[in-house]
Amino acid sequence: MTLPSRFQKEVHAHLFQNQQQSNAPSILNENTTPSKPRLPHSAPYSPRLVQSRLKEVLNKHSNGLWVSKLPQLYREHYKQDLPSEALKDLEHWTHICTVEKPCSTKPQELLLYPAKETSQIIPHSAATPPTHDKSPFHHKKPQTQRSSSTSKSSTPASPKDLPPDVKQKLGELLLKYSSGLWAHALPKLYQDTYKCKLPEFVLDHLTLLSDICTIDYPMPDNPKRAILYAKVVEDENRNPSGLAGSETKEAVERSLSSQTVPPLVIPREEYPSVLVVEAGDTNSVILRYIGEGYSKAQEKLEDEMREFYGQDSNKVALTSPLTGQLTAVRAEEEEEILRAQVCEVMADKVKVYYVDHGFSEVISKIKLFELHEKFCRLPFQATKCKLAGLESFSQEQAVLKRFESMATGKILLAEILVRQEVPLVVLYDTSQDDDININAACMKALQDKSLESPLKVNSAYMNVNVTSVCSDGTIYCQVPSRGLTKLNEILEKTENYLHSQVTSELLVSRPFCGKICLARYKGKWSRGEITNLHGSRVVDILFVDVGVQASIEVTELREIPPPTLRDLISTPAQALKCCLADLPVSVGSWTPDAVQWLRDTALHCSDCSLKIAKVDEPKRLAHVYLFTSKNFHDTSCSLNQQLADSNLWNHQKDVFLSSRGPSKSLNAPTSPATIQTPSLRSDGQEKAPHTPKRMSSPLGSQSTPPGSPPEQLALPPLLELPEIGQNLDVFVSVACHPGHFVLQPWHDMYKLVDLMGEMILHYNKMEEKPLKVEKNQVCAAKVENNWYRVLVKGVLTNGLVSVFQLDYGKHELVSCTQLRPLTQEFCQLPFQAITAQLAGLKPRQWSEEASIVFRNHVEKKPLVGQLESVQEASQPWDRKVVIYLVDTSQEERDIWLHDIMAEFTDEMSNAA
Repeated sequence: MTLPSRFQKEVHAHLFQNQQQSNAPSILNENTTPSKPRLPHSAPYSPRLVQSRLKEVLNKHSNGLWVSKLPQLYREHYKQDLPSEALKDLEHWTHICTVEKPCSTKPQELLLYPAKETSQIIPHSAATPPTHDKSPFHHKKPQTQRSSSTSKSSTPASPKDLPPDVKQKLGELLLKYSSGLWAHALPKLYQDTYKCKLPEFVLDHLTLLSDICTIDYPMPDNPKRAILYAKVVEDENRNPSGLAGSETKEAVERSLSSQTVPPLVIPREEYPSVLVVEAGDTNSVILRYIGEGYSKAQEKLEDEMREFYGQDSNKVALTSPLTGQLTAVRAEEEEEILRAQVCEVMADKVKVYYVDHGFSEVISKIKLFELHEKFCRLPFQATKCKLAGLESFSQEQAVLKRFESMATGKILLAEILVRQEVPLVVLYDTSQDDDININAACMKALQDKSLESPLKVNSAYMNVNVTSVCSDGTIYCQVPSRGLTKLNEILEKTENYLHSQVTSELLVSRPFCGKICLARYKGKWSRGEITNLHGSRVVDILFVDVGVQASIEVTELREIPPPTLRDLISTPAQALKCCLADLPVSVGSWTPDAVQWLRDTALHCSDCSLKIAKVDEPKRLAHVYLFTSKNFHDTSCSLNQQLADSNLWNHQKDVFLSSRGPSKSLNAPTSPATIQTPSLRSDGQEKAPHTPKRMSSPLGSQSTPPGSPPEQLALPPLLELPEIGQNLDVFVSVACHPGHFVLQPWHDMYKLVDLMGEMILHYNKMEEKPLKVEKNQVCAAKVENNWYRVLVKGVLTNGLVSVFQLDYGKHELVSCTQLRPLTQEFCQLPFQAITAQLAGLKPRQWSEEASIVFRNHVEKKPLVGQLESVQEASQPWDRKVVIYLVDTSQEERDIWLHDIMAEFTDEMSNAA
């Protein structure tokens, strides 16, 4: 069957993308553990916050400004991008601004003025759609995405004013966290930073801070869960034109030429590809962006220059070059013509800098030509960046040598942390099986190898401290060594320094993966490496000297102080990673009971011994025999042997349940449960049980969770839906085909993000204990780096559990060790996943091509839904809606998805 021509490119592109995904960087793939993790789904923007900031900008431009200039001004003021949704909402924010279209200007140019009355900020309601109707049906026209969490209208008046010194200190703290700060974190942060208490009335009267911050309430029913955003005061010395920064040296030199070249704009992608040219300093790495508008535009330009200067009439020699002047240069290949800038003029030679390639060369003057004006329209492609975390070691030879071997001349991915003239970035090499954080690798080049934990085969060590036992049987130990002794001395100095300082300078305001900083472990400051970010306020860290992972708020992190920075960075991690010799390390090999026994035995022993049997050098993994005494000569006395001989190791059937249901030994119901029947793909073929991503809507009923506590969990209230025929803003989290997809209500996504953050902090701090799992049990599950509310669909014999994410609609397979009881605290918010079917179409078997077209139009996108019908059920996860979907992102028209799919089906039928 031949695809309709208008859909061929879309389907082929999707198939090609899937083909490439196995080689794609994991930091771009939500289905793998990311190197730069982030919240798994897009969080909506806060209209109330944007309105408040917009009001501040307009107050400084009372005579009006062009709407096209607004994103740039917003970025300069708040160091964040203006949400694209806000530009669409401007005309409806009449209490904030007035939008006018001058007749003498281009139609797309609009002027923005402050509203006459702006005394009160009222969020625009998503329930109020535009008055005009251009829908193909006689229903209310779906509105664009303007959902907003409404804040509390007022707070009680304060009995006293806020002391100026307190307000100043709070302002300093807020400026350190440009992405916002939870109000509940203020007291502890204030106490730790300034060694004094925050006045108790501040949290009850946040309006006292309104002149130094913007207050947002993502959960309207809980005013104490407010987020505070610092108001950035404009610098009086700022360029009056509103453009950031003063003229650079390059700009001054460029002005010597009669041509004007536009500045290079940083790509909008979160992870643009870059070609690293060279680095003589990690604060000034030369690179080029790869892709449309960058490398491809440059290739096209150079093709045009080759053709243009290939004609003798166009070769106008530059006989008297001036420093800073732009020129066209004939390269060594003779045929290549490149753009360059004159750096130095000599007798018969000249030194030029190739502005698109990032290197300099001394050449003969006869190779210079006047650069035609039409070749000055593309920005210079060679640009600079700064490597995050290496600022204090930017010219260290060990760092530069490591960077040259790992990055120079390679195409990498760049995570842009700060968008400025010289952006702050983290570079990743994604060409291997495991992504490599280049910044972190360069930092490790400073380590003193002589201080590493010793790894010698057949060596025995006493006074060993087992610091961590992982669920796969991996253990971390501290072995007496010169490095450990030095580390303890440095950490003691660091502790004393931090205790004596009263400053906000050491707060971590810009966390990123691979960053080494300080966090408290058992009450003392310890080294931690950030391994994952959950939004902007929660991070996962690894305490590198004990091998313990934790999730904490960003406000609990501190920078390593300058006096001990070099010593701490040069000291290797002192946690020795080990596994027990003769016992496997794999998923399902270690039962939860076996892991718990090893923890109880080894972690509580003050005098362990170990003997190294072999060493896996690439991983620095030691295979050891572990003893709780000094009798390390007899391996039959080791914990290895005790585990191998124990019932904990051999009798896995008591812990890893059969897919036919729980055994009687677990106090299961007398009627055996059965695992879910494999669902069908869109082409009618049966899915394998291990493909959890696109399954039919889940079936099942709630049963009483086994174990403690014995009482049944009270499920959240049912998600409220609008009346039939009414509209709601939605986000499509999963799309299989028009007959099955999953929605989330847009207006509650802030609440879900907040819930996810709270679950991460709660469960990652819990001690791992075995959870006896039954089918149809509601619990919490760790998937990749996040915790989710899930429904257990089946328990397999290999230690894996099939779960359904109740807030995102995905099916996953997880280890039984990654399940925890769901506490009542996390059952206040209704389950957010809504199973849906597209209205306006007859039921049918959807082809793979049709499914691809549908997914491309809806998956991971905010849309407007119009409710057709609701199929109620006894359990919230069995509920299903039939709904129209409308894409309202285009100005000229709304796109109804059932029209798209009907047209595709008709064209497929005609092409058959």
